[in-house]
Amino acid sequence: MKKFKDRMESRPLVSLIVILVVCGILSGGDFFSLQIVDGHLYGRLIDILRNGSRYMVLAVGMTMVLATGGTDISVGSVMAISGALACSIVDMRILPGLGGNTLAAVAIALAVGALCGAWNGFLVAKLKVQPIVATMILMTAGRGIAQLIADGKIVTITSDSYYYISGGYILGLPFPLYIAAFMLIAALLITKKTAFGLAVEAIGVNSRSARLAGIKVDRNIWLIYIFCGVCAAIAGLIESAGIKGADCNNCGLMIEMDGILAVAIGGTSLSGGRFSLIASIIGALVVQTITTMILAFGVAPEVIRVFKALIVIVICLAQSPAFIARMKGVFGREKVVAQS
Repeated sequence: MKKFKDRMESRPLVSLIVILVVCGILSGGDFFSLQIVDGHLYGRLIDILRNGSRYMVLAVGMTMVLATGGTDISVGSVMAISGALACSIVDMRILPGLGGNTLAAVAIALAVGALCGAWNGFLVAKLKVQPIVATMILMTAGRGIAQLIADGKIVTITSDSYYYISGGYILGLPFPLYIAAFMLIAALLITKKTAFGLAVEAIGVNSRSARLAGIKVDRNIWLIYIFCGVCAAIAGLIESAGIKGADCNNCGLMIEMDGILAVAIGGTSLSGGRFSLIASIIGALVVQTITTMILAFGVAPEVIRVFKALIVIVICLAQSPAFIARMKGVFGREKVVAQS
């Protein structure tokens, strides 16, 4: 039991269980009801897994970035670029020579996502621009690039193969869940089975010491931002496939907060260092469960962001050494007064 409490996954997992229990109580158990239709599972729990898949994919990439002490607030714009590009290719608005091939559209969208990540990594690793400033450039310009790709319009498509990215099922479970699982397993293999994970932690703790220890800090940071760009592109494909089109104004809008929130709930320090990909995935499920709970009980959608903002405040305070020390001092004094 003690070992479980010491693991980073314990707190977000307990939070997720508590939220699910509250949902079950308030709904009279209906929240956990599942139905099988045409061999596919349906229900709010399945909705959480399907809709939370893009958060899970983003959380994998964002965890790696935050673990190095950086940040990426451009993922929403990269999602918009990815969705606009893929849908425009499938609709043959651009590159008509590809014949609207879905695989080609996905491959090009992922390549452009990697290119966006490479741009962010170049600014951060090579030009030493502050991560929040470097990624703010693409956050601002990226949505405009997406609008240019889509010619300022909402691109709608009817491709069943493209819709399968979000609406498909395998063994009764949503296909996006398998995408998120693949990205998680790939990242776990890289960070657990190679020295890359230790290098990421070392860079986050002290990049100067990591460089003196022989770690190629700039190269690793560059690779991490490229990986985060690919994750954002995948999330953009999932979202655009879900609505069968590309809405450049709303695709990934403010999702940067959700990605950072998921990682923070997972326990990864926002200043870098120790991280857990599995804990971040659980954090993403917490974020999606909160959203699903609020919508399920008829609360106004605009309240969702207020709840998330409050959670961010609590997490930031919980990670602040000064705040923790102050609270210990206050409760310590109260205890001394009570004993006297």
